[in-house]
Amino acid sequence: MKPHRIRHQFLLEPDLSEKLDNLSRDPSTTKSAVVAKAIEAFIERRGENELDRRYGVRLDRLSRDLAYVRRDAEMILESLALFIRFSITLHAHTPVPDKATQAIAHERFDKFVEQVGRQVASGKRSLGKDSGVGGEG
Repeated sequence: MKPHRIRHQFLLEPDLSEKLDNLSRDPSTTKSAVVAKAIEAFIERRGENELDRRYGVRLDRLSRDLAYVRRDAEMILESLALFIRFSITLHAHTPVPDKATQAIAHERFDKFVEQVGRQVASGKRSLGKDSGVGGEG
């Protein structure tokens, strides 16, 4: 049994009617099937346009922001890798530090971590116009 269908009547311009006739000449295709598919495609496309209109600008902005974050993270990681390589190369032949030197290094590291925490908490950046490089704060 065929699914229940509703009959519609509508008017077409002569050239559009001729195109519909040409499309439905294949015995496996009917005018109703062609019109139904065309209406379905139109409605789906219109829904996509509505989503693009509502969310497209926001998604574009988020994509741009994510690209900036990715770029910044890559620069930070590359800078860190180069710094570590440089540091390892520079200190490759230094003697093993004694306890006093290790204590000083530990104290300096703790101060460094505290400074990073203050910078992050205050929202200040170490790079850029409002750079706090070279001083406390």
